[in-house]
Amino acid sequence: MDLYEKIRTLPIQPGVYLYKNAEGEVIYVGKAKNLRSRVRSYLLEASQANAKTGSLMREAMDLDYILVANEHEALALENNLIKQKKPRFNILLRDDKTYPYVKLTLNDRYPKVFVTRRLRKDGAAYFGPYFPGNLAYRVVELIHRSFLLPSCKVDLNRYHPRACLQYYIHRCLGPCVEGLTTPEAYRNAVRDAQLFLEGKQAELERSLTRRMMEAAEDQQFEAAARLRDQLSTVHQLQEKQRIATAEQDDDADVFGYHFEAGSLAVNLFHMRNGKIVDRREFFWEDLPELMEALALERATGTDEADATLGTKDSRGASIAASAEAAGNEDPEFNPGAVFSALLKQLYIDQPYVPRTMLVPVDFPDREALATLLTERVGRRVELAVPQRGEKRSLVDLAGQNAKQSYTQRFRVLEPSRKAIQEALADSLMLPELPRRIECFDISHIQGAETVASLVVWEDGKMNKAAYRKFKVMTVLGVDDFASMREVVHRRYKRILENSNKRGASNSAASEAADDFRGIDRDAENGGVLAADGKPSREPKTMPSLILIDGGLGQLHAAAEALEELGLTNQPLASIAKKEEVIYVYGSEDEPVVLDRRSPVLHLVQMIRDESHRFAVGYHRQRRAMRDRSSELLDIPGVGTITRQRLLSHFGSLREVQQATAESLAAVVPKKTAESIWRHFHETLPAT
Repeated sequence: MDLYEKIRTLPIQPGVYLYKNAEGEVIYVGKAKNLRSRVRSYLLEASQANAKTGSLMREAMDLDYILVANEHEALALENNLIKQKKPRFNILLRDDKTYPYVKLTLNDRYPKVFVTRRLRKDGAAYFGPYFPGNLAYRVVELIHRSFLLPSCKVDLNRYHPRACLQYYIHRCLGPCVEGLTTPEAYRNAVRDAQLFLEGKQAELERSLTRRMMEAAEDQQFEAAARLRDQLSTVHQLQEKQRIATAEQDDDADVFGYHFEAGSLAVNLFHMRNGKIVDRREFFWEDLPELMEALALERATGTDEADATLGTKDSRGASIAASAEAAGNEDPEFNPGAVFSALLKQLYIDQPYVPRTMLVPVDFPDREALATLLTERVGRRVELAVPQRGEKRSLVDLAGQNAKQSYTQRFRVLEPSRKAIQEALADSLMLPELPRRIECFDISHIQGAETVASLVVWEDGKMNKAAYRKFKVMTVLGVDDFASMREVVHRRYKRILENSNKRGASNSAASEAADDFRGIDRDAENGGVLAADGKPSREPKTMPSLILIDGGLGQLHAAAEALEELGLTNQPLASIAKKEEVIYVYGSEDEPVVLDRRSPVLHLVQMIRDESHRFAVGYHRQRRAMRDRSSELLDIPGVGTITRQRLLSHFGSLREVQQATAESLAAVVPKKTAESIWRHFHETLPAT
């Protein structure tokens, strides 16, 4: 059964669905109240017209689903599968930070206390989480000092010949050596530590006072002094607690976000007892997967489709309208989809959930998520979108900090951009400050499907609209130097031709007409395409610097191409991958070796890595196209539709080759299946 037939036969019950690619990898996980209705929406023409949704459906080759009893179970299962499978079309929580807990091993003969970030069902008592994270370590240190419980790795199920240093500096009762302590004294220490961790200060204070008085009456003055110090510590903590709870006895997590230029920063404030005790930052940096997921949510809708498309921000304005008014948003950006995914991954399956979560935007499954969390923790959990008042002010504060986080993360070079340009010009001996850098890279596998990429850095950031991809057309086999020579020659020959055309009025008129019709002769001949697959329009001038991904061989090949075009004064450099040294053409004997922490080196590396990523992506695309335009069409009885059905069902040409005649007959007519099986098994050598 192929993908489309499977979708049409889905049940109408709640559940989770998983799209898979040809390799069987899960690429998207979603949940639905009605599986058939939700998944069939992906087949709508309007949905697939969206480029991002279309890319998912072109890659999807199979579909699995899991039925559940209700929407709450679907939410929980969706979250678990996303964390487990990490599908690239889902919004993923890439920050794996977890807050620490204090663990008291009550099942041990002599319980210990230490900090852990992993909770297990092992009979131990866990306390926390602690905000900020170092608070847990301070608490354990206090328990060592006051209650003398160890955190060591020593096996306490047997006695050892001598105690460690912790006993001699009075940080441990010494249960590892027989006679240093008694089981009763150790049990009292464990009980005191447990009362302390549970926050039962009053009961702990009474117990310590009683034992201190008993020790004093028995003239055990050292023990009484130790109990007196513990009592003093409890008093101090109790006073601090009174001060903290005087304002507001409530726990809340407050969210804010800032989205700009395809990158997103989210701030999370942890409020405990009315005070902000810690801040957590999340970033998604110019990720295609994120934008695909957001566009997917908008195109296919959720179970309440209108709710997603009409998501309101916290002030009641539509996302598109507020985006245009703010000037720093993208009308296509849907923050509700982000917070829906983020909150599920943050709180579902967590042992501690705050009473209140304040988010800046609404999203369709907010109430369902709040209900699920309420059921799991056994008390009411509020997931609110405040519109005004003090809570709204907290959300605004988180948003302001998110903007600051965005600036520090994504604009960290902006204040010193000119300084970096000056340093780059000085290091590479450029005649002027670099305003535009174009970088080339070659990608292939043993000479097959050789392609090249061109990425552009302009005015302090990557200009993705100016990216270009090339098919290498005149080079056979493995020859990176010849491939680089061809691509560089084609690129700048075209720029020179366009420049000459602009100098003549009749040629300019012809070019304008071509531009109006979207004609690009080189692209029509299979030569060069823009990053979006459309015919390219080249810049009017040469770049400030041409950067080559490679060593001296690639550098000289590019220089030869430029010399053939008469561009002898064009700044040209290359960066070698392993040595990370920069070769400037004309000064190859003195390569530029920059400090590993140099922002100039980081800039060049970033441009080089982006070029490599873009080249590899185009090469994979070409290889996939080659595999799919396979020899299947040479088999009698196999046409375009049959070929597509086979590849969709089996995933790749290799799987079709290895399939049995019976498996093939489940997809195509029996006669055609036998013909396909004979074709491959008669022509392929025996293995």
